[in-house]
Amino acid sequence: MFGAGVFTVFAPAAEAAGSWLLLGLVIAAVVAIANATSSAQLAAEYPESGGTYLYGRERLGEWWGFLAGWSFVIGKTASCAAMALTVAHYTAPESYRTAVAVVAVLAMTAANYCGVTRTAAVARVGVAIVLVALATLTVAAFSSPSAADAGTTAFDPYGVLQAAGLMFFAFAGYARLATMGEEVRDPSRTIPRAIGISLTVALATYGVVALAALHVLGPAGLAAADSPLADVAAASRWNEIAPLVRFGALAGALGALLALMAGIGRTSLAMARRGDLPRWVAAVHPRYRVPHRAELALAGVVIAVVLVADVRGAIGFSSFGVLLYYAVANAAAFTQQHAHRRYPRALQVIGLVGCVTLVATLPVASIGVGVVVLAVGVAYRLLNGRRRASR
Repeated sequence: MFGAGVFTVFAPAAEAAGSWLLLGLVIAAVVAIANATSSAQLAAEYPESGGTYLYGRERLGEWWGFLAGWSFVIGKTASCAAMALTVAHYTAPESYRTAVAVVAVLAMTAANYCGVTRTAAVARVGVAIVLVALATLTVAAFSSPSAADAGTTAFDPYGVLQAAGLMFFAFAGYARLATMGEEVRDPSRTIPRAIGISLTVALATYGVVALAALHVLGPAGLAAADSPLADVAAASRWNEIAPLVRFGALAGALGALLALMAGIGRTSLAMARRGDLPRWVAAVHPRYRVPHRAELALAGVVIAVVLVADVRGAIGFSSFGVLLYYAVANAAAFTQQHAHRRYPRALQVIGLVGCVTLVATLPVASIGVGVVVLAVGVAYRLLNGRRRASR
């Protein structure tokens, strides 16, 4: 979760919500908490790879599982592009950003190819660097005078909800924990604990960083920022920390990209095993024990997205897919029996209603592209089902 989101998402969110950015963050957090409880509850009952793709199939039926899995794959593929573009925005001049983003994708694909142990080790180092950078930035920001436009802007409910939907992009990392049930010890205990702890730490951190960014840049300045937290650092009294913030963005975005690609590869593996993606995707490398064909195919698609999209567009499209994924998770958790229930059903209702509402208020372009890509997946499954039936 400490990846591109905290370094990029506050700019488009401030553009939508103005000074009411923090209210949007609270709404996104409430929906994320509800979704997290559903994911934790389901992961405890189904400690296998696949996440909500598996949960939807088991609890609601094959089509609901496919909807969740396809939404996850397309949403997280857009997230990968956003991560790579964040690396480029914080580290390279504008004319070199596309090339840098492509190199980032290729490097993380190579690391993932070597197995999950290296993925976890690199992620731990990345999180430590990010936390140091964010802590330093926060102290510098609150030691600086407030921005000239730091006052309150007009309240726009639609804009606040849109900001919440965009900022949900920054919270969505806990889904990847649930996709790795076959690769951790004692998954029914480990995965729910990991989800709860990581979400709590992320929420507290995002809240403090958002306050710091608004304090230094103000709503208008934050909305216009190209590299938001680097701009905060440059505008603070400690402007010499800007390189540290840029390095933190590099470490965080690369670490999150690494984990994202691992999660997508394993969901794709689960879908391919059941025929919802081409069967050749289900191949597992004999030495590294990773879904290597899924990883390579993903790298190709992410690079294609990087070549045609910008960071803000990738964030909106990612939120579309991920929110639909969690809508299915909440519906699946709602059907669980008492023996497997850890949280009240009211939380699943809040999560489901919240996901659907935030999807409906995303930028129109993100919704349009998302609907088209979702329809492509549905068409593929229908045609594939008919082909198998005719055989």
